[in-house]
Amino acid sequence: MKPILSTEEVVKLEDIIEREGTSKAELMEHAGEFVATLAMSYEPKEVVVLAGFGNNGGDGWVAADILQQRGVHVVVATPVEPNEVPSALARHVARRTAGRDVDVIVGPSRDELEGLLDKADLAIDAILGTGFHGTVRPPFSIWIPTLNEAATRVISVDVPSGLDAQTGVVEDCCVQADKTATMIAPKIGLYSADGPSYVGELVCGELYDRLDEVIDDVDHAAEIVQASDLVEFMEPLPANINKYSRGSVLVVAGSARYPGAAMMAAKAAARAGAGYVTVAAPDACANLIRMALPSVPVVAIPSDSRGSFGAAARSVICEIAPKYDCVLCGPGMTTAAGCMQVVSGLLELDIPLIMDADALNCLARLAIDGIDKTPELYRREAPLILTPHHRELSRLVGDVPVDDLGSAIEAAQRIVWAVGSDNMIVVAKGATTAIVGVEKVLIPVAGPASLATAGSGDVLAGIMAAAVATSHGEVERWEVLASYAVAVHSYTGFAAAAEYGERSVIATDLIDLIGEAIRLVENEACKDLGIADARGDE
Repeated sequence: MKPILSTEEVVKLEDIIEREGTSKAELMEHAGEFVATLAMSYEPKEVVVLAGFGNNGGDGWVAADILQQRGVHVVVATPVEPNEVPSALARHVARRTAGRDVDVIVGPSRDELEGLLDKADLAIDAILGTGFHGTVRPPFSIWIPTLNEAATRVISVDVPSGLDAQTGVVEDCCVQADKTATMIAPKIGLYSADGPSYVGELVCGELYDRLDEVIDDVDHAAEIVQASDLVEFMEPLPANINKYSRGSVLVVAGSARYPGAAMMAAKAAARAGAGYVTVAAPDACANLIRMALPSVPVVAIPSDSRGSFGAAARSVICEIAPKYDCVLCGPGMTTAAGCMQVVSGLLELDIPLIMDADALNCLARLAIDGIDKTPELYRREAPLILTPHHRELSRLVGDVPVDDLGSAIEAAQRIVWAVGSDNMIVVAKGATTAIVGVEKVLIPVAGPASLATAGSGDVLAGIMAAAVATSHGEVERWEVLASYAVAVHSYTGFAAAAEYGERSVIATDLIDLIGEAIRLVENEACKDLGIADARGDE
């Protein structure tokens, strides 16, 4: 796993590296060399470097110097003369670079900048760095749109200019990078809010050859999960396995209004590897689910007048639930009074429990001013996994706004820290999903935009339930298991988009591609580890 840092953590880490003997000036030289090396991979003949006032601009000046020495014609656009750059470090390298053969254009007009970019094979965006937040000001509010309108490929240094490196928010304009060369470690804003839309391909220059020795001296905002981190969940099935020892799932879901949610969650659990899946659904929709899922037993539970779980549902469901390795509760359930009783009853049982969709909304209604204020409501010994999207997560913490990755992580941490159990995690679903535990925040591979379709969350819940059931509780870190489920779900999105086109994917497409997605995750793990994949390829 690779760390993702906040902007504050990056500053602390740079200070630690400096105390270890590598100055910030040396880091700037290494950063410029890393950017120049990336630039050379494009085999450019003409490069424009847009340099800002700070150390980010300094990285650009160093890259310009190195590229010129390697035979590339470089022009640096700067808002001020090199000897007027405010940052002392950046001013030093700007003077040095300007004193050589690099062409320098001070305060170019829009037309001049357009002319430079039209001639260039590549542009290097070194305008605004990790310290930027808020609104882009002139002249950069002119430079950035001009750069985006050009046909030139763009490498952004550390972060696309205009993007808040902490929140990922773009207030007005931002560089649309083909590649972002971030330094030391990726910043949390590159994965949050608007970040993924502007970053392009993300590559990281560690800059310091002993980074592994000091990276843990600062907190990590999150950690990136690679496929190779998930190999413990990729073992082949033993020959003596049966449908019960393989793992059993009870899906408590559905209503007369939303029977499809229960169907998708149950079928996804079966496709993802659970050997025995049962649906407990209101009797108002039980027969419909039976007809749709002939291989899945359906238990008809007494319903209310609207086709949701009725008053007797709690006792019936809580009697059968302990027979299963995992219970998934919530998809399509509604928030009727009987459903709220089912949720509270399941929380009292000593079984691995996943709460999704309407189970989360029921839980939010059972609390006053946020469930983190009443942790006794959901404190339990057995594993508990909550899978809210941002709106559901907001309801769980008392309607606190949750609109990006950073705020989702903060809200999820409020929930898990209130309980303090290693057996509880929150899967904060979004364009970038965060798996939040007591000690760690993990970021699995993000899926494509095709996953933004109704029912996609039900499929993820089913995959998650299968992963929990097949583990039989033998899990050291539940965050990693959840990361595996999210990764498989993400790859169903990639597979479905390839099959049907990004705009045409529906949730049921994802279910039939779970097997292919599992194979893709396994192959990616093999690639990371440098071994043959499932097809025998290197």
